[in-house]
Amino acid sequence: AGMNETAISNFACVIFNVSFMNCTWDVGRTATEDTQYFLYWVPLKNENVTECQNYIKDTCGRHIGCRFQNVTIKNNIPYFLVNGSRSGQSIQSYEDISGYIIVEKLTPPLNVTVNCTEASRRCSIWWQPPHTSHVENMSCFKYEIVIENK
Repeated sequence: AGMNETAISNFACVIFNVSFMNCTWDVGRTATEDTQYFLYWVPLKNENVTECQNYIKDTCGRHIGCRFQNVTIKNNIPYFLVNGSRSGQSIQSYEDISGYIIVEKLTPPLNVTVNCTEASRRCSIWWQPPHTSHVENMSCFKYEIVIENK
């Protein structure tokens, strides 16, 4: 339902610093300046639907994103809905339940320890995996080490 090509496109969310999430989108192709979008989501199973409280706006004042704090996703697939209206007319809504729209920017590895021995000319390096909002299998991580002589 709603006017053609008024639904948002390019919906994506990025989680950073473990519990902050920014979601952004492009306005619909036929969206006029008085079109307004509203984002709702359910982060975990059996939780209430939450509307965005901190919208990101374009120069026309239209909502084009949202900033969330204290996000918890764990292993559940979140549900997102973006709908809205313009001049009293409904616009096409956008739904996502795939979970593929979420990217997480990880913190650096923690407690990096280096032990080098001059005699063997070898170094051992240890670290703890970065904090993450929803990845529990730490064997999924791959690391790259860059060693520079100074």
